[in-house]
This record gives sequence, structure tokens and C-alpha cells, in this order.
Amino acid sequence: MPADSGVAVPDARHRVQYQPDESPPHLLSLGFGAQATLMIVGGVVLTPAIVVRAAGGTEAFLSWAVFGTLLVSGLATVLQALKVGRVGAGYILFMGTSGAFIAVSITALAEGGPGLLATLVVASSLFQFLFAARLSFVRRIVTPMVAGVVIMLISVTVTPIAFDMLDDIPEGAPVAAAPVSAGVTLLAILIVGAVGIGLVRLWAPLIGIGVGGVAAGFFGLYDLQAVIEAPWFGLPELAWPGLEMGFGAHFWALLPAFAFVTLVGAVETVGDSIAVQRVSWRRPRTANFREVQGAVNADGVGNLLSGLIGTVPNTTYSSSVAVVEITGVAARRAGVYAGALLALLAFLPKVTALLLAVPNPVFGAFTLMMMGMLFVQGMRLVIASEIDSKQAMVVGLAFWLGVGFQGEDVFRDLMNARWASLLGNGMTVGGFFAIAATLLLEVLEPRRSRLRIPLSQAALPDLHGFLDGFAERSGWSASAAGRLRLAGEEVLSHLVELRPRSDSALLVLARPDREGAELEFVAAPSETNVEDQMLVLDGKKEFALDEVSLRLLDHAAESVRHQQYYDTDFITVRVRRAPDS
Repeated sequence: MPADSGVAVPDARHRVQYQPDESPPHLLSLGFGAQATLMIVGGVVLTPAIVVRAAGGTEAFLSWAVFGTLLVSGLATVLQALKVGRVGAGYILFMGTSGAFIAVSITALAEGGPGLLATLVVASSLFQFLFAARLSFVRRIVTPMVAGVVIMLISVTVTPIAFDMLDDIPEGAPVAAAPVSAGVTLLAILIVGAVGIGLVRLWAPLIGIGVGGVAAGFFGLYDLQAVIEAPWFGLPELAWPGLEMGFGAHFWALLPAFAFVTLVGAVETVGDSIAVQRVSWRRPRTANFREVQGAVNADGVGNLLSGLIGTVPNTTYSSSVAVVEITGVAARRAGVYAGALLALLAFLPKVTALLLAVPNPVFGAFTLMMMGMLFVQGMRLVIASEIDSKQAMVVGLAFWLGVGFQGEDVFRDLMNARWASLLGNGMTVGGFFAIAATLLLEVLEPRRSRLRIPLSQAALPDLHGFLDGFAERSGWSASAAGRLRLAGEEVLSHLVELRPRSDSALLVLARPDREGAELEFVAAPSETNVEDQMLVLDGKKEFALDEVSLRLLDHAAESVRHQQYYDTDFITVRVRRAPDS
């Protein structure tokens, strides 16, 4: 449906032309898919190229890895859009390779070859399925703050590799070849990123690589012979590495690092899937965490296929959100076209050969820019978490411990052959510390008062007694206690309406803070979202009788948040103290 159809939109700058459940013309979907594919193909291809080149892999395996990456990324993008059962978000989420996996993939390839890399990718994909299934359980531990710390440490581990590539030129090449090629690449990316408009800005990395490649060509660094010889259509030489099933010392030393990066990728996918839901509908709606779980499951399928085919892992691209927001096209059909075109590129060797011929100084400049943006992305995740002083201490310690172990500046005596692969990876050490410290802070938080009752109106007196006792222990005034009781009563009434079964149970958790209290209601999953229903009330001057309960809840509570997972529903209600308390 066009944006001028009379349907209200949340922001005049962002008009949704086609929602996920609508069907734009096939020609429009094809154009959208082509535009999106051109935007992301550079990043998809260049990441496995960086990994294979840095690890000293063969050209045959490089061609195979790029083929597998394009094919799997395209199929996973289609899966995200279509949503099959509990796999897929049902939104446009582009899938591709991620700079977060560069360091661990290089180490695996260098120490054990392609077979070890493939096995580790397959094994780590299982953590994503587990993470998706238990997303409701780990939501307080594997937080965006933890993901931000690990992302910053990933850039720390990869940046030295980028520096080595900056001056990697053939013997006999002019001395100025490396700095000029790298400098032109960075300058072009910066200029296009700064002054580009709309989608042009999103193409800044690919444009920079093209300009840098031209500059390198003047110095004789760009060898086009492989591009000329590559066919327009075909398959690469079969270089499938198989799986290394020996599970030796290298596998067990690197598995924690792969698991951490995979979980960080899963946290990024959570953020991307929430964000794309926000920009895909004309009317505001609450994030559906079941669709978030579906996005993480699809990410896991993509990584599983990547390991089975023998290439680097993939993840969702945050640029998906920007593309949907700029174009106003959020229809699933358009996402399917984008994924299909990306997969088609796997069978066009001349296109990939053009990208793979990029000289190392240009590669290094692109990697340096990518790691810089990755570091900033990690900082943003930490800042957006609105951390307190205790969490700030965790962030600082985790980051600098990671830096210290990465540079082998801490406990050098432990860095023997047995522990070097594990303790020498700053991302692993820092990430483990961040998770352990976050878990410790959660344990040290004020203990929550608990009440388990049947999900029935008959349990109302028990709920009243529980909340009255909590208010009295916290020193609340009578008016504040009344609003706390009213909020709890209306949540219970609403949940009973949604779940008429008498055998359902309800867990109520209450925790005080400086400004009031947080009530959390944990119940069996339902189809209706209370937060969504309250959003509909905003702006309505008249209301029906069946809205009275929601109106009372809106009056009593400062905020209401309803998170729906496949296994559990969480309704979190914040109630402020009265001014006289």
C-alpha cells in the first residue's frame, strides 16, 4: 500500500511504502533486491578473502570459500524473509559475513586448516540454536553491554592484521604504492560516507575499494589477468575441506573463542531484528521476541550451512535497517529477491574475481575502516545500555584485560603452547570476564520478593497481600501502595482474560529501587501483547468498556513492557513512589 493512502505513519521522514505482509510489484522487488545486493556483496566477499589470505590459504580454497559464502548468505537472507516455522524473522534481514569472525577464523585456518575451521563453525552454530531457545533465560546476562565489550575487543584482535596488510606489496613495487593505494581507499570511503546521500552513503566501502583499486592499478598492483580468464557463469574448482573430526587440542582451545563470537553475533542479530521491526510498519508496535528468536535460529542455520560447505560464518547486517528505512520497502517478497540475487552471484565467477583481485594494501585499508566502525558499534551498544558505575567498572576491566592478554602483556608464564590459543585471545578472556562479572552483579542485586499463584481471579487476595507487604517493607505511602496494588490487579485480570485455562500458573517478582519498584509477571506464552494494546490507546479520546482495565494500568504504572517468547511471557511494570513517600 502506498504511503499516501491515508494510513497514519509514525514519522514524516520515514514512510513505509510496503509492510512485511504486503506484496509490491515483482519489478519493484527485483530493483530493490539488485540495489541491496550491490550494496552488501563487497563485504560478503571481502571477509573470506581477508581470512584466507591472512592465513596463507590456497587460491582454490579462496574461490570455494567465496562461492560458499555468497550461496549461504543468499539462502539465509531468503530464509529470514520467508520464516519457516520457528526459523526466520519474517522481515528483510540481509545475511553475510562479519568482521567479528575474522580473527578466530584466521587462527583456525592457520593452525588446523580448512577442515578445523569448518568443524568449529558447525559446532559454534549449535550455540546459536541454544541461545535462541533460551533467549528468555539469558536476557539478563548476555546483554547488549556484554556484546559491546566483546565487539570492541574483536577490533583489537583484528587491527594488527590490517596493519600488516597495508604494506604487503610485491617485491620490486614502488615504495609509494602501498601508502598511496591505502590512503586513497580510506579517503574515498570517508568522503562518500560524509557527503553521500541516501543509499550512496551505504555504498561508501565498495566505492572506496573501487577507487583504491584504480590507484593500485597505476602502480601495477592490480592484476586483472584472473578477472579476464574467469568465466561469466560457472562453478569454482571443488575444494570442499570436509570436517575435521579428530577434535584435537586446537579444536578445544578455539571452541570457546568461536562460541563467544557466535553469541556476540546472536546478540547483534537480536538488536537488528528488533530495529527492523521498528521501521517496517506504519503504526508503532512492540518488538515481537518470538520473531527475534526466529531471526537467531535462521542465523544459526546460516552458520551451520557455512560450516558444512566449508567457509566462514555469517550474521545479519545492520544495514538492513537503514535500507528499509530509506526505501520504505519492508515487504518479504523484496527480501526474497535480494537473497536470490545474492545466491545467484555465487555462480558468476567473473564478478567475484574482480573483487578478489583487490591488492592487499586496499584490503588492509578496508579492514582498518571496518574494524574502526566495529569498535564504534561496540561503544554505542555499551552507551545505549545506560550503564551505572558498577557496570562501567565491568566494561573497563573486561576491555583492558582483553587488551592485555591479546598483547601477551599479562601473566606471560601462562602463555605456553597449551594455553596460548585460549588465553592469547583477548576477545575470549575479556568476553568471559564480562559475562562472569555481569552474572555476579545480578546475583548481588537486592533479592526479589517472589509469589507463585494460580493464574485466576481467585488468587487476587494473595496478590494484594504480597504487594501490600512489599510496599510496607519498602516504606511506601498509602497512595503509592494503592497504585502498586492497582497495577498488579490489572495485570492479573488481563492475563486471566488471555489464558482462561485454570491450570496455568503465574510467578510475580518484585524488586525495589531508588525511584519505585519493578514488578515482573512471568506466565505461559499467549498470542496477545499487552504493550501493543496500550499503544493503541494512545491518542484515543473515547474508549470501550473492555479497555477500562488497560486504562487503569496505564494510570497506575510508569511503564509497561511485554516480552513474548516461545516458552514464556514477561510483563515488566514500573511503578513510581508517590511524592509524599
